[in-house]
Amino acid sequence: LALITNSDWVYTRTLMEVAFEPFLPGGMRWWQLFDVVVVSACKPDFFTETRRPLYSVATADGMLREALRMELGGQYAGGNARMVEKVTRCRGEEFLYVGDHIFTDVNMAKRCLSWRTCMILQELEQEVVGLDQGREEGQQLRALMSRRDEYAALRCHVRSELQRRRAQRDDGGGGICGGDGDGGSGGGTPSEWEVSAVASEERLREAIEACEAQIQPMVETEGAHVNRYWGYLSRAGWADKSHLMRQIEKYADIYTSRISNLLAYTAYFRFTASPQSLQHDVPHAHLKVRSAATGSGDIPRVSPRSET
Repeated sequence: LALITNSDWVYTRTLMEVAFEPFLPGGMRWWQLFDVVVVSACKPDFFTETRRPLYSVATADGMLREALRMELGGQYAGGNARMVEKVTRCRGEEFLYVGDHIFTDVNMAKRCLSWRTCMILQELEQEVVGLDQGREEGQQLRALMSRRDEYAALRCHVRSELQRRRAQRDDGGGGICGGDGDGGSGGGTPSEWEVSAVASEERLREAIEACEAQIQPMVETEGAHVNRYWGYLSRAGWADKSHLMRQIEKYADIYTSRISNLLAYTAYFRFTASPQSLQHDVPHAHLKVRSAATGSGDIPRVSPRSET
């Protein structure tokens, strides 16, 4: 177990004495919790191959003396991550580095050293509560979007079929029969089928607009109960992840709101991520719309459900 911080020795010592020592067995000091302590680490440079001078902490008030290598149980200033790997006899994925800064800690430790990383995101607790509170509204929004998409698919079919029949009638073709049994013999007069199709297409357009009128304000205010300015921390808009979450997914093997959440697990526990879904992984309820090409001249009907 190693402590690596950019703070100087005096600040680190004072903070750790207040935060840890009241809870330790009598006579035990905070640095005895760690195999090695590194202050003034100068992260993110600490994780690179840059050769930096190493000093050991010689006195309680932070006086330093030059050191050539790290030793277990020591307190140091400077150095680099390769020295920590050497003294602990661990490399790469054998490390789990815990940090609260997406670039200085998580990004560099993963990219430069292939260490396992754990991101501490304190705001995650409020985010989880907010997502739970907004679950019902989210379900309503998804239902409205699904209904709008159904209407849009039906409208697209009606418009395409109407355009095809008009082209056939204007060209004087007689191979297509209208829904009223009247052949498309040219002449430019709309058939009863076309009149009915236009009315059906107009009803679908109105149904889509009614859905949009409800969807737009719900999308704009989604997540406002978490933060009235930018909504959910983990989302950008309705369907996209925020840039922060994309960075966390890329560089953090696990993330949590506080390190104490790991107390329920042993040092040998294996965390397994859930599969990442892609658009073609998600089952889609494709609409079964009959077309005139199958021999049926039926117009897809819709009885718009109440949008209130």
